[in-house]
Amino acid sequence: MEKVIEYERSPFYYETDRMNVIHHSNYIRWFEEARIYFMEQVGYSYARMESEGIMMPVLSAECEYKNSVKFGDTVIIKAAISEFNGFKMAIQYIITDKETGELRAKGSTTHCFTDMSMKPVRIKKTFPELYEIYSSYAGEKLF
Repeated sequence: MEKVIEYERSPFYYETDRMNVIHHSNYIRWFEEARIYFMEQVGYSYARMESEGIMMPVLSAECEYKNSVKFGDTVIIKAAISEFNGFKMAIQYIITDKETGELRAKGSTTHCFTDMSMKPVRIKKTFPELYEIYSSYAGEKLF
């Protein structure tokens, strides 16, 4: 089983700044897109989580910029669950240029699991299928 999911994306023009590069704030949005795609690919989508009364708020987000992405580039965003304990989850991301493989950025997000009223949930007991799926993908360090 492959624990790293790859998400391909081409930047939109509106994401550029005056220097004709992708504005730094968009990388965090791309992490979210890759995370949502990851969840869909492993079989427990965010839409399903919400329909079952679970939310996954962001506790922290970090991004280290290595090389600018420009309009017209295509990037591959690799995402992997680096840590998971049923209460918190950390996901790492690496953004590379599709054509050259050059590292553009890397980062991580940390999340917890809550019910719809934002009370913490330990999913091992209350959502064992979700726990098993995410546990099986956990422990993959991208950097």
